[in-house]
Amino acid sequence: IYIYTHVYMYTLIHTYVKKTDLRMVMRSRKPDSHVLYVPCPKGWIGFGRKCFYFSEDSKNWTFSQTFCTSREAVLVQFETEEELNFLKRYKGPFDHWIGLSRESSHHAWKWTDNSTYNTSFGMTGDGECGYLNDLGVGSARSYTDRKWICSKQITSPYP
Repeated sequence: IYIYTHVYMYTLIHTYVKKTDLRMVMRSRKPDSHVLYVPCPKGWIGFGRKCFYFSEDSKNWTFSQTFCTSREAVLVQFETEEELNFLKRYKGPFDHWIGLSRESSHHAWKWTDNSTYNTSFGMTGDGECGYLNDLGVGSARSYTDRKWICSKQITSPYP
């Protein structure tokens, strides 16, 4: 299976998904380009400059965040509509915890890095923790069991 992702600013990323490994091959569009292999960990999926882990288990929001942290990642934070659409497509039919939370319904939504959530992406529900569903972003109580998505930045390519 080949997933093709176009990243603008002179980079084209081809993500090759195989049963045993996953690599992103990045090619500069410059004439003297070279190929760099940027592996995501086994079981993770590459998109743009990030690796994503989609859980099979269902746990509460706190467990999900702890799981991601133990793998040097965070519950996913999306930054663009393109990234949100990728996550919605790839997550399948299940809701997945994401890195959004708030102290109460009277407080603003924050990502786990403490940045403010862009409400133009929308939000439904009155819980204190965010999750991704087929329509976008919803909220629920932190003790609800759901699958989750971890993400980590790709920081340095390996030749």
